[in-house]
Order: sequence, then C-alpha cells, then structure tokens
Amino acid sequence: MEKQAAISKPIWWTGTIVKGLLCLFLAFDASVKLIKASPAVEGTLQLGLPESCIPFLGVYLLLGTALYIYSKTVMVGMLLLVAYLGAATAIMYRAGMTGHPYLFPILFAILIVVIEFLRNGKVRRVVPFTT
Repeated sequence: MEKQAAISKPIWWTGTIVKGLLCLFLAFDASVKLIKASPAVEGTLQLGLPESCIPFLGVYLLLGTALYIYSKTVMVGMLLLVAYLGAATAIMYRAGMTGHPYLFPILFAILIVVIEFLRNGKVRRVVPFTT
C-alpha cells in the first residue's frame, strides 16, 4: 500500500473554508426548498418539474450535505451531492433555458470533488489524479 503525501496546512485550511461556504449555500438551498419559498416553486415549475417534488429535493439535498459535512460519511455525501448536481444539470439542459445555467451545478460538482481531493487522503486513493 502506497503512503499518501501529507497535506499542507494552507491547502487543508483553504479546502476547509471553501467547503464550509459551499455547505452553507447547499443548506440554505435545501431550507428554501423545504419551506417551499416562492423562488424555489417558480424555478421548479420553470424546469418542468411538479411542485410536489420540492420537499423531497430539499430533504435529499439536506441529507447529502449533512453526510458530506460528517467526516465518516464524507464519501457517501460527496456521491449523493454529485448525483444531485448531475441531475440538476440534465434537467436544466433539457429545459432549454437561455444562457448556460447548467454550468453552475457542473462547477459545484467539480468543486466538491476538488475540495475533498485536497483535504482527504481517501478521495486521493479513489480518484488518483496524480501518480
């Protein structure tokens, strides 16, 4: 078994701060869905989804975010969030919205993986970008 290189403190702290901000945004988005705020309802209807799916999406997003925050379940949380963001990308692309709003969830998914790659030796073993 290979020994992993130590993570420098500045890289770890940068990843931790960015992860914290990202999780705050995701938790806020989940709470907006859970209370069925009017922007969440309008956005969901514009994408062609029924209003009845909004609470489920909020619970799924909140659960994925909570699992992503907790160190023992970070891999499961990361996978759930990347799946959620992948589905969001597909739905936005299919809806044919003007501009390129589907790039936002793609960038968030990439950011989630990069953050954990920088912070977590387990992710570096699963996703070996370096040799």
